[in-house]
Amino acid sequence: MTHAQAAERIAKLRHEIDRYRYQYHVLDKLEISEAALDALKHELYKLESEFPDLITSDSPTQRVAGEVAKGFKKVTHDVRMLSLEDVFSFEEAEEWLVRIQKIDERCADKGLYAEVKMDGLAVSLIYQDGHLVQGSTRGDGKVGEEVTHNVKTIESIPLVLRVPSEKELDAYCKKFKGELDEKKLRSTVTKHTGRLEFRGEIYMRRSHLKKLNAELKKSGEAELANPRNAAAGGIRQLDSKIAAERHLSFMGWQAVGDTGTRTHEQAHELMKLLGFPSNEFNTYCESIKDVQKVMDKIGDARDKLDYQLDGVVININDDRAFADLGIVGKTPRGAVAWKFAAEQGTTVVRDIKISVGRTGVLTPVAVMDPVQLAGTTVTHSTLHNEDEIRRLGLKIGDTVIVEKAGDVIPKVIQVLPKLRTGKEKTFHMPTHCPICGSKVTRKEGEVATMCTNSRCFAQELARLRHFVSRDALDIRGLGIKIVETFLQEGIVSEPADLFRIQPGDLGGLEGFGEILSNKLVKEIQDHRKVTLPRFIYALGIRHVGAETAVLLARHFHSFDKLHEATLEELDTIEGVGEVVAKAIYEFLHDKEEMKHVDHILDYVDVQRTAYNVQRGPLTGTSWVFTGSLESMAREDAKEKVRTLGADVSESVSKKTTYVVVGVDPGSKADKAKKLGVEILNEKEFLKKVG
Repeated sequence: MTHAQAAERIAKLRHEIDRYRYQYHVLDKLEISEAALDALKHELYKLESEFPDLITSDSPTQRVAGEVAKGFKKVTHDVRMLSLEDVFSFEEAEEWLVRIQKIDERCADKGLYAEVKMDGLAVSLIYQDGHLVQGSTRGDGKVGEEVTHNVKTIESIPLVLRVPSEKELDAYCKKFKGELDEKKLRSTVTKHTGRLEFRGEIYMRRSHLKKLNAELKKSGEAELANPRNAAAGGIRQLDSKIAAERHLSFMGWQAVGDTGTRTHEQAHELMKLLGFPSNEFNTYCESIKDVQKVMDKIGDARDKLDYQLDGVVININDDRAFADLGIVGKTPRGAVAWKFAAEQGTTVVRDIKISVGRTGVLTPVAVMDPVQLAGTTVTHSTLHNEDEIRRLGLKIGDTVIVEKAGDVIPKVIQVLPKLRTGKEKTFHMPTHCPICGSKVTRKEGEVATMCTNSRCFAQELARLRHFVSRDALDIRGLGIKIVETFLQEGIVSEPADLFRIQPGDLGGLEGFGEILSNKLVKEIQDHRKVTLPRFIYALGIRHVGAETAVLLARHFHSFDKLHEATLEELDTIEGVGEVVAKAIYEFLHDKEEMKHVDHILDYVDVQRTAYNVQRGPLTGTSWVFTGSLESMAREDAKEKVRTLGADVSESVSKKTTYVVVGVDPGSKADKAKKLGVEILNEKEFLKKVG
């Protein structure tokens, strides 16, 4: 990116971030998700780091968010309340530590302190001679809102600082002996003389929000979106009764000023002695690898916790080293927020390519700048069809919000038009297939644009890949490169040709020796027996997935019966529907398609599947499988529960009864945890099915 392009992008980002931050911190509402806003801020920070001469004093990276709302007294903070820079991966966290250790070698001497980054409202609490006299919000970092009347309603905030017992104090001093100013500390915690300041997060428990929303719904009032908004809204009320009704909580994370402590760990334990709650996951860490373990531990428990969090704050444990590192803008060098991998992020669409599928459908695909989502790097996202592009208002060059949750394919969910530069281009679907050059068509009433050439190379390639795929005939060793070579060399032109291949046919191909040729041909021949559901799915009928194929097999029991079905009969099958029924019927009455099917049936023995079980011990249950099972193939496990009356699905939802987790499970297990779906390991699964 050139200097001029960076300047233009930075200006756009600053304007939008300021607008969104005002919504979030002052109005307590946000048009986009917090993850998307974090992504925009992260991009701005990285651009300014690359072009430091473009940093200005009014940049969002140089200003803590928020303004004083009308109706509240202004409070000037003695020590600014700083914001933190975000990192989203182990590599970025490690880079931060290496960078600051070069500045000050002491950063490695006393390790790190990891503390949970609560998702709430940051506040400052002032105590005079041990009594709470003032509570205020962060505001803009220098000036906040005075909310003492609301803070006092929170039971987890002590109105009077606690005096620890001599036994507790002795144990504390023994633990940190030689590392603190013991005389100063004993005076601080026993006499509470003068002014003391503590900071932390006010938040709302999920259980309290659920109860509050039930009451609001019952009274016909609007429900609150999330615990963070509920906490912020409760604190920023002129009537303290509203704050009290929300049953808010507090978690401390900083003692300001000289209390006798010399490390962040000591300060946290001091606050516990004085009566402030501290998070159970907060801990001292020797290295970034130890912080990773904390992240993993929190990540495993995250969905079961009664509060929201979005990561871990990593602090240089040594207070003096932390202070000497200084501040960059309004961000301390000595701390960073390591956030969990976002399910949403922002990126720029650089191009829109066309993919041609096995049924001839032209699918527009967004080519994007790399963006980290849910722990993976995403560069492409399907845009589905022309209507979807119009609905989004998407242009090539637009900044967009992309979402990836669980097993869901990355999806562009929103365009940010105010970040446009005027150089964006409108996208138009092609009039001819980009692969074979044939004309394309769009049937009336449908959203799909189709290639009119049934012999299009892209379709043939996709059709063959689908035919040998895992849920179809499951022929291993036939990767896309080999299939493409077979098509280009004329060895195959349709699926049935695969069964005609002899080892000698492959001798002239690069990389195919005698052993590999024999092995591949044997693999193909070993798959000439196939179950009815797999066969139906392998045909590549439009809209027919693996589970729809099972529904058809259960209903018809043989391919001949399916072939004879009327449109009306297909439409009556539960789970099929009008659109899918029409696609099946058209396929079965297409002379060219049925010619290919007949050729396949010359070589393949379709096993009549005994799907006549109407009810069984698992009737009414829905199962999802993820990961590899040791005792049987996953497809065999699916067949087992189906014969017992169960339904099988590829995706987890609230309707799912069980998720069976094998070795190396995917994100379906995580989604099951979020939805509260019962998870079974392989041993438990085998017990369930007898």
